[in-house]
Amino acid sequence: MKKIILTSGLLSMLIFAGYAQNVSKGKIITEEKGKGFYYESILKDVSAVEEKLTEKAPFVRFVMDQSGMDLPNDQALYKTVWSNSTESQGNAGTCWSFSTTSFYESEVFRQYGKKVEISEIYSAYFEYVEKARRFIEKRGDSEFSEGSEGNALARITKMYGAVPEKAYSGLIDGRKYHSHAKMVAEMTAFLNSLKISNVWNIESGLETIKSIMNHYIGVPPTQFVVEGKTYTPQTYLKEYLKINPDDFVEILSYKQEPYWQQVEYKVPDNWWHNKDYYNVPLDDFMDALKNAIKSGYSLSIGGDVSETGFSRETNCAIVPDYDIPSAYINEDARQFRFSNETTTDDHGMQMIGFLENYKGLGKDWFLIKDSSSGSRNVDASSPNFGYYFFHEDYIKLKMMGFTVHKDAVKDLLKKFN
Repeated sequence: MKKIILTSGLLSMLIFAGYAQNVSKGKIITEEKGKGFYYESILKDVSAVEEKLTEKAPFVRFVMDQSGMDLPNDQALYKTVWSNSTESQGNAGTCWSFSTTSFYESEVFRQYGKKVEISEIYSAYFEYVEKARRFIEKRGDSEFSEGSEGNALARITKMYGAVPEKAYSGLIDGRKYHSHAKMVAEMTAFLNSLKISNVWNIESGLETIKSIMNHYIGVPPTQFVVEGKTYTPQTYLKEYLKINPDDFVEILSYKQEPYWQQVEYKVPDNWWHNKDYYNVPLDDFMDALKNAIKSGYSLSIGGDVSETGFSRETNCAIVPDYDIPSAYINEDARQFRFSNETTTDDHGMQMIGFLENYKGLGKDWFLIKDSSSGSRNVDASSPNFGYYFFHEDYIKLKMMGFTVHKDAVKDLLKKFN
């Protein structure tokens, strides 16, 4: 047996590694179906699924045991950029719009000091229109679902402008929470019927799609009044918001495509096969993300939120050491999970704050604003309601890309031809 001598440096490294991952343990939990914000608030507002609330079969799952851990799940610890209060996307798969619209609102404030609330559902409405258009053009060979990517907002905003939340909420008939399931099912059934009828008429097809949406989420306005002045969606974007969607870029890091090139992000929600993603090595990705948020920029960020270390009890996202130790998180570990689909393109959120070098242990944490129901399982009066706290290892392993103003990553962009 060899004698092991621990130098003070090695000992501190081992202590740090143990603390960073907290020698994490898992636990089996049993949850009663029908509990939590999603069931108790959102689904109660969706009359079509109310009968499911009577189901009480237990749901058993394996999660990381974060009890007793010293976690920075207090917003007061974080240096933040301005953003509006968190808003629920309800039972709609429109996180891409909620997260990136919130990012746009923060950008309006950062650039002009103006606090605005922009309609998320206006953008979603016309994203459905464009999905349907491509579906018809491609004779059914195109994705049609609720999901999309953050950079869809730039494309839709350039085409259709923007409107204030007060002008178009997408909530009608007294509904408090969004639900697009029945609407999307009806639109999908109509589009699939075209395969049988073989009537691929774009104009009439889009009129039908719009009529379905008008029934469920209302008719988008063509003009509205803000501060006593009448605007159209285009003039509101150009004259009032004054932001340029072309100023926002997508930073990606995955090994399956060449680094230092603009590539396609190959996930179903990139349904129009956009190839404008700036693909960079993981270290550059993390440096760019950290530099941006620490320089006063917010980000719209997307990736996987289905891990056992993603806790709806503490609102913290951590990579457990039983999954992978911190020191082993690298490009290969990231790509391996994407390739075997244990990392999926689940969810979009907004990064609005950071906590640097928590407890002097060399790791940063990030404050995440979220529109999903999972972040709302704490008491509604809690400052954590609608927010998550991400350890940097979780971002490094599980968050695939982010949207940010090009000025925040100008040095990175110079490396591209």
